[in-house]
Amino acid sequence: MEAASVPGGDRALLVRSPLARLPDRALKYGLTGLAALILALIVYFFVRLVGQAQPAFAHSGVIGFAFDNNWNPSAGRFGALPLIVGTLITSALALIIGVPVAVAAALYTTELCPSRLRTPLTVLVELLAAVPSVVYGLWGIFFLAPKLRGPEQWVADRLSFIPFFGGGIVTIPNCFITGLVLAIMILPIVSAISREVMSTVPADQKEAALGLGATRWEMIRIAVLPYCRSGIVGGAMLGLGRAIGETIAVTILIGNSPKLVEHLFGQSYSLAAVIANEFGEATGTHRSALFAAGLVLFVLTLLVNGVARFFVIRAGRAAGPRRAEEHSSGGGAILAADTVAGA
Repeated sequence: MEAASVPGGDRALLVRSPLARLPDRALKYGLTGLAALILALIVYFFVRLVGQAQPAFAHSGVIGFAFDNNWNPSAGRFGALPLIVGTLITSALALIIGVPVAVAAALYTTELCPSRLRTPLTVLVELLAAVPSVVYGLWGIFFLAPKLRGPEQWVADRLSFIPFFGGGIVTIPNCFITGLVLAIMILPIVSAISREVMSTVPADQKEAALGLGATRWEMIRIAVLPYCRSGIVGGAMLGLGRAIGETIAVTILIGNSPKLVEHLFGQSYSLAAVIANEFGEATGTHRSALFAAGLVLFVLTLLVNGVARFFVIRAGRAAGPRRAEEHSSGGGAILAADTVAGA
């Protein structure tokens, strides 16, 4: 079909002049430049941290810095293994405690909560993100830790036959309290992402499962959770990154003990906490060692984001055939029928 021509001119209506395309090109190159700037900033931070950490690496070696179990700046020993272990333990505790609660809260608000209570509960959960981290730290050390010291000691005594989880004397502060407070801090992030993903589940898929006789829980298990797997994993990894990088609350709660933690209810240290505590008075090799700790924290965060991306892509591929089947004609009913029959 021939394009209509402008009356009195030779240029077709569908042919745009280069000047008319200029805003599109400006937008394209502008957004590309902003994306490249973000990557350039990440590379710049990495290069600067490596440069500042070189004296510490020359003093202890990269392997010695990362795996030596002795952080004693007064003696010139900079082994970051206790800091790395403390960071990973508290972040893992936050993930184990916080993610199930966050996903349960998202499921309740999207699938089970009465409509008149849905908005207030959602706002209440999201308000947890507005509380400053120093408030979480002070609440944990002055209120939560004394209240839980008795139950923690009871658990430590009863589980004394399990390494790391039992035995020892409960201290205030300790790793468990730190992980518990971090779980509360990451709850709004994981819950918000999970809730947004759950709200995208096709209604016909849920109705098909219910129409074939599935209970509400079976509908959630076979129709909602498989569809949202990649989003939940991504939200959990973002929460893990938040827990790894938390500074003020962890500094107050973890105990600032540069020793390899012996049991769950003992004191420890973290990479972010040691930087916050010691950077103001550090000089020379000690200052370089703190930059090296920041570099380790930076690399650890990048690895967490990379692992999160891998699991999100993997979960998306696993759910891909089902989603394609759901959006085909009658695919939702067929999927639900097959799943219910298999159950």
